[in-house]
Amino acid sequence: MIEPVSRDIEPAVLSLNNRHAEELSWLEPAGLSHLVAQAFHALRIGNLEAFLISFDQTAEYDSPNFLWFKARYPRFVYVDRIVVAAEARGRGHARGLYTHLFERAKQAGHDVVVCEINLDPPNPGSEAFHGALGFSQVGEAVIHGGKKSVRYFARPL
Repeated sequence: MIEPVSRDIEPAVLSLNNRHAEELSWLEPAGLSHLVAQAFHALRIGNLEAFLISFDQTAEYDSPNFLWFKARYPRFVYVDRIVVAAEARGRGHARGLYTHLFERAKQAGHDVVVCEINLDPPNPGSEAFHGALGFSQVGEAVIHGGKKSVRYFARPL
């Protein structure tokens, strides 16, 4: 069942996030609480088989990736992070979270969902997954002082 990320589950979200810090980014407890408070949707499955945090254009968020989209799209929902626990992979959780988000974004009047995927370090599995969901590349950037390269993707609703 898909449910909101609540305060009591934030420690588990933080732990799962930080196990995937290379693909996402490391978070401290206060940083995660800020993200959840700003989120368009902060969703989870189970006691933490998976989670997704997204923002719309009104969020107060200084991520260079979010700001890239904010400079180019008047309205959007940005998927900041999605993670499925290793032991829960292959159960359709990521697809379920995205399907839920697409429905909620459309109901809220949005017409595009956006995200970024690491180019360096590469993440070919994520690119294949997002491509299968209908995302296509709309840009590219080098961020964090040249330490990371990303590709930007959008999916019309």
